[in-house]
Amino acid sequence: MDFQRSSGVLLHVSSLASYGGIGDLGPAAYDFVGFLAEARQHVWQVLPICPTGYGNSPYAGSSAFAGNPYLISLEFLSDWGWIEGDRIAGLAGRGGCVNFEEVEQRKLPLLYEAAGHFLDRGAHESRFAKQWNAFGEFCRREANWLDDYVTYAVLRREYNTGAWTAWPAPIRKRDPKAMSEVSERYARAIALEQVLQFAFDRQWSDLRKVAARAGVRVLGDIAIFVNLDSSDVWTHPDIFELDKNLKPIHVAGVPPDYFSATGQRWGNPLYRWDVLKRRGFDWWVQRIARSRTLYDIIRLDHFRGFESYWSIPADEETAINGKWKKAPGRELFHTLEAKLGPLPLVAEDLGMITKAVDQLRIDLGMPGMRVIQFGFNDKGAHIHLPHRYNPHTVAYTGTHDNDTTLGWWQQSGDEVRTAAEAYVGTIPSRDGVASPVWPMIHATAASVAQLSIVPAQDLFEFGSEARMNTPSVPQGNWSWRVPEGCWTSGLAARLAAIAEVTDRDNDPMAEPETPREETAEA
Repeated sequence: MDFQRSSGVLLHVSSLASYGGIGDLGPAAYDFVGFLAEARQHVWQVLPICPTGYGNSPYAGSSAFAGNPYLISLEFLSDWGWIEGDRIAGLAGRGGCVNFEEVEQRKLPLLYEAAGHFLDRGAHESRFAKQWNAFGEFCRREANWLDDYVTYAVLRREYNTGAWTAWPAPIRKRDPKAMSEVSERYARAIALEQVLQFAFDRQWSDLRKVAARAGVRVLGDIAIFVNLDSSDVWTHPDIFELDKNLKPIHVAGVPPDYFSATGQRWGNPLYRWDVLKRRGFDWWVQRIARSRTLYDIIRLDHFRGFESYWSIPADEETAINGKWKKAPGRELFHTLEAKLGPLPLVAEDLGMITKAVDQLRIDLGMPGMRVIQFGFNDKGAHIHLPHRYNPHTVAYTGTHDNDTTLGWWQQSGDEVRTAAEAYVGTIPSRDGVASPVWPMIHATAASVAQLSIVPAQDLFEFGSEARMNTPSVPQGNWSWRVPEGCWTSGLAARLAAIAEVTDRDNDPMAEPETPREETAEA
């Protein structure tokens, strides 16, 4: 699917300056939508909004379908009458990085308290009648993933084993009698989880409606693989490469390369694509259908894995002894479109991409990604320079896995800096510090790319201290937040001036005026 030329900002929900120590779906999110509209930005890109797992990474979620309760606004729950205002007083403020441990210890109990009040009163008090009916409808509509996820969430907390693979065998293997006993024993805890998912769904839906009225579309992100410790693998072990003891046989990763002599062993269980194919890719159909209700545009992380994936024996400690195996990506996406209609998909095709991967993306009509930071290292990276872009491109100054543009500049050597300056022009200074950020924003926006996206950190010319994630570093990631009161009219005006290049006041989901053609890189 093609998109009208437009621009936007990459900022995860958790990075908003919300009350409670973590960004959420409350007032700060609406302030940001207002800023985007004032700045003539039509796209808000977020990271996966699923419940996070190890290391608080949104790419290591415990469900491919559920929402992250941490992102629920307590302020709005108070407005709804679910919890008294004085109960949420004294939480962490709107500034500083996220302290996930504090959020878990202080905010999460209040979320359960609010959910309990609604559960106890919703059916009996007229002020909650509309929400109570909507809650029942939500549970019925989303039952295909919700029932299993909420049970998993309760058991994960109850057993506290680190992964469902260490649960008692009858529950691990979902014995019908054991599962019936779980449903009865933990009925209230399961209902509380349902309420939290309803609250998330309602707050997210309300925010997206406001964003749509402001001409802002949400670009969401889904990882190709799911965590072993997830409700998805526990519920559907037959579609993953697991042995009779439900342990992985092969796991995901990437092979050794210039950056790592041993490659990367991610550890995600691999799909049994043959089983999924026989079933009409039913789980993927449900997953993309759910994603389409959450987002206007969907970014597919690690797109190359839909053409071929690196399969590592689970007992290997590194990725060295893995093998490439073919994936049925073409059949998968043809099935998805046959069942769901045209899909607004973007392929994350960064890294070492083969011609076969590139051709698959082109044949499927998906825009790819380019990152201007990558373009100055060597001739092989020049495809990331804006003059080499084609219209089927989503262009970035950087992503969540990169350093900020200023951080990148300050860490780069003289050769890279000289090449960058030759490309974007004289590097201006801010407070006596050379900063190529805005020239690179200009260069990206001026390209022919359909979408131009800037990480929020670059708008403020922040350095490495504002980096969102450093791959292969397990701690200290995902915690950055914008400063309170940062969305000024002056910044909006500066960004709006650049948007003149890309924005013709068109809906970015509309069809383009002329057809676009693209060929795979040789």
